[in-house]
Amino acid sequence: MWFSKPISKFGPRKPCRFSCNAVYQQCRFFSLTKSKVDPPVLARRGDPDKLKKLFRSSFCGSQVSEVPAVLEAHGKDESLHTPVPPDLVFFPKSTEEVVEAMKLAKEADSCVIPFGVGTSLEGHIAALQGGVCIDMSAHMNKVLEINDADMDCRIQAGIVRSTLNYELRHSGLFFPIDPGADCTIGGMVGTRASGTNAVRYGTMKQSVLGLECVLADGSVLRTGSRAKKSSAGYDLTSLFVGSEGTLGVVTEVQLKLFGQPEAIRSAVCNFDSLNGAVDTVVTALQYGIPLARAELLDSTTMRAVSDYSKIPLEQKPTLFLEFHGTEQFVNEQVQMVHEISLLNGGGDFKFAESEEERNRLWNARHTAYYAVMALRKGCKGWPTDVCVPLSSMAQCIEETVQDVTSTGIHGPLFGHVGDGNFHVILLYNPETDTEEYLSKLIDFNSRLVQRSISLGGTCTGEHGVGYGKAPWLLQEHGEVAVNTMKAIKSAIDPDNRMNPGKLLPQ
Repeated sequence: MWFSKPISKFGPRKPCRFSCNAVYQQCRFFSLTKSKVDPPVLARRGDPDKLKKLFRSSFCGSQVSEVPAVLEAHGKDESLHTPVPPDLVFFPKSTEEVVEAMKLAKEADSCVIPFGVGTSLEGHIAALQGGVCIDMSAHMNKVLEINDADMDCRIQAGIVRSTLNYELRHSGLFFPIDPGADCTIGGMVGTRASGTNAVRYGTMKQSVLGLECVLADGSVLRTGSRAKKSSAGYDLTSLFVGSEGTLGVVTEVQLKLFGQPEAIRSAVCNFDSLNGAVDTVVTALQYGIPLARAELLDSTTMRAVSDYSKIPLEQKPTLFLEFHGTEQFVNEQVQMVHEISLLNGGGDFKFAESEEERNRLWNARHTAYYAVMALRKGCKGWPTDVCVPLSSMAQCIEETVQDVTSTGIHGPLFGHVGDGNFHVILLYNPETDTEEYLSKLIDFNSRLVQRSISLGGTCTGEHGVGYGKAPWLLQEHGEVAVNTMKAIKSAIDPDNRMNPGKLLPQ
């Protein structure tokens, strides 16, 4: 029943042109304490008392909070990075209120930190210099318009992606960007997020048609249009996508949508090796097969996911695959990819046929981060996030796995093999692991980033920079590029009050 046409495999891989061991000693930027990655030391600025007084006198009490627990929650994300609470949390109800908040913050010479739901992973929301945290999710979480014929919509930045897709359910359209966590769209804009569907539908970079942003001085900037393309002027939309709140507060987003596919099939395929799984996906993409999802999990992650989700899964390197299209086209894709997988040591496809089964399968994949942390009682996870060209992915993963083994650390691996992005979750127990072990994690992470950059990749594929990855920006982009970024930041936010200490090296 399968295609009999032989499919060529890749030739021998080139050796890495970069000696990680010789260089990583220069790149130990972090101080990892018993439980956290420490932030850069920046002096708090502004007048907190004046800031609180201004906001209390301008907005109703329920929109402004100084409760310690609320402040703590708004200075902490999902990562190991040390949380730093703001002086104040503000819950706006409109763009006009965000404008007023920006003017009040400027009057108090205070910083502004935009906030979604706190699922970021590189210390993005830590209030390193104090200030006001603007939480967009409490009230500014509405769908403003859906344009069925044009397949786009306009939403407020505080809406989470699951709610958006629920609102779209009767339109025949859906928003495909799926980072796993139920993030706000504004937060996804800020980090240029992607996820499991990126191999087919792209990332936030391709999905945002236009933005409404409030700048540090309170002026409102509107970028882009509803047109599918434009050659008019600088691409300000792309400038703000991935700016991590350092240029302004995103209040509205115009999004590209896609038609819901007629047929969807999800499958699991086990392999004898990680390389075989990687080569299967790369070959399928070279053949023009439009995989909707292609997720790689190593054997350790499979064991964790199986135990955590209570789904019986074989503990071998595995691909989670999904195919979208018409019934006939989906079946053709399945047949072709299965034939490719057999040539690379793959086993039979095990299908999740119903929507309930598919949801259960992908929920298991999305909870992999929590599943691997459950492997060691009381442990925490430090997620890495490199991305390399597809032709280098098998080599990068192979060398990384060897590094994990030789270093003697706990580092399950999984990722989005369809676009070269993978994560090693560095596990440690803050109560029992030694400082020597924690130092090994820092050194490993540094070598991993160096390895990725040396292969033409990046220090972060989708998590963003925050303050956790900022030290590597200069090496990845070079002095001229980083200075250009700093010049843009200075032009738009001359007082450096928008989420300071993030994205750019200090």
